[in-house]
Amino acid sequence: MSFVIDPSHPSLPGHFPGAPVVPGVVVLEQALAAIEAAHGPLGALRMPQVKFVRPLLPGEHAEVAIEGEAPRWRFRVSHGDALVASGEVALA
Repeated sequence: MSFVIDPSHPSLPGHFPGAPVVPGVVVLEQALAAIEAAHGPLGALRMPQVKFVRPLLPGEHAEVAIEGEAPRWRFRVSHGDALVASGEVALA
């Protein structure tokens, strides 16, 4: 699944003023949306491992790749060849 966070997204003005960066929670929201698109509603979750490697800037194109099946998935969010974030999502 690919996504772009619009520069007018409401989370950006405070994160960071003058040099906006897409907040990690917005990136994670996209990873969860990709898992739900492939596997349906998930219910309660936990994220035992998440790593942010580089910032994602507003307007940058990003891609979410997922692997695994319930109750555990791994995800990777990339911008081009650069890894943005990776982690694990598990049903609670």
